[in-house]
Amino acid sequence: RHRCCHRPTKIYGDGVQPSHKTEYVEKYPGYGNFCPPESCKPKPELQEDQGRMDGTTTFKSDYLPYEIVSRPFRPQAEYRPKSGKIDLGTIYQRDYNPHKVGPVTLARPRERKHTSDAKVDTIPIYQDDYRLWKGERTESCKVERPYEPPSERFGNPSTFQDDYIPRQPNPPQSFKPCETKLSEGPFDANTIHRTAYVVHEMEPMFVRPREEYKPSDQPFEDLTTHQRDFKGIPGEQAKSCKPENRKFGSDDPFKGTTEFQDRYQPYLVTTPKFQKPREYVPPTDKMDLKSSNRLDYIKHKIAPRAPIRPAPGRRSTGPFQGKTTTKEDYQPWSVCPQGLIKKEPEIQKFTGKFSNLTTFRSHYIPHQANPPQSFKPVHTVSTAVPFKDETLYRTEYTPKKQEICPALQPDAVGYVYINTDSQGHKFYRQVSPERSGSSCNAISEEVPAMS
Repeated sequence: RHRCCHRPTKIYGDGVQPSHKTEYVEKYPGYGNFCPPESCKPKPELQEDQGRMDGTTTFKSDYLPYEIVSRPFRPQAEYRPKSGKIDLGTIYQRDYNPHKVGPVTLARPRERKHTSDAKVDTIPIYQDDYRLWKGERTESCKVERPYEPPSERFGNPSTFQDDYIPRQPNPPQSFKPCETKLSEGPFDANTIHRTAYVVHEMEPMFVRPREEYKPSDQPFEDLTTHQRDFKGIPGEQAKSCKPENRKFGSDDPFKGTTEFQDRYQPYLVTTPKFQKPREYVPPTDKMDLKSSNRLDYIKHKIAPRAPIRPAPGRRSTGPFQGKTTTKEDYQPWSVCPQGLIKKEPEIQKFTGKFSNLTTFRSHYIPHQANPPQSFKPVHTVSTAVPFKDETLYRTEYTPKKQEICPALQPDAVGYVYINTDSQGHKFYRQVSPERSGSSCNAISEEVPAMS
């Protein structure tokens, strides 16, 4: 199978639209105006209430309550071990008779081989069909060198042998305490803390009384150091550091020719042909304006439809009374606009001119910048010999023939279309010539492909 990535597969469709009719609808004949038979099922009807419902049920009427008596508590008997020996003998130990166990004899009969001393004269299929091929053994490219053991003794010591110094091991000092004998008397739990500790009486904790807050009678001084010490110094307006726009060039007229004027070649241009429209010739025959609606339509006399609009009522000729409850009860109030609640600033604004001189501008000293030293190598003198740009890839490269996808153009490559299955897979057959050089007859080999 060949899967081509150029054209996606589509679901196969034979173009037949599905029919939604069933076999019963097509074959069942209708019989006149016969109605279906009536159903014998009784209709659900509500039964009327014949009397008032009583609140008692069968459980309430038949239930008899019983007196609940608490269950008597049985005290647990005191455990008393029995005297005597326990007989550990079982029925299995009493009734079991031991038997000697031997090897199990197999119930399967022994295998009997029916063989004869006759010689087999037949030739197997492998010996008949197999043909020996004379295979040549490839020569080894390995250079055979006989092993010559060294005559001298190996005398190169290792790094470990040179640097290793044997030392006498010194065991570390043991911090394990000596074996002490435990005292035979009772353990004395008295410690130094218990014997030397003197109990002191605790003095009551000093509690500082809380002071009451007393606001000061002096007014609050909200004048800061900046407001007090700052004095505006009048100064000139700062100059712009932006460079002036200078025009690079002269105002003299251009004298000379351009590249376009030198190389431009005028071409002969012909006027486009104008195609004259055909003159309209009206038809000589008379047009038949009769239609089926005009011929078959019958006019009917129909009275105009009465309007649904109600009849106009009586109009009053008196003046309109425009008094309402809002007009009588509502009285306009004289409201004055409220003034600004914003307080006046206590610090007066500075009226003088601001000097745009900063500390950086006043103390900055311009220095002349020195360009950094270039580490670019000096241009070497080029030789007059031309550069050989030939590579091994250019000299030894052989272009290969580009393979064409068989599913893209099956007819051009040598495939013949056979059929298409239900899933949309197209099958092709490859036409290949015979291997014999004399005849050129084509032998078709079926090769399934997918488009």
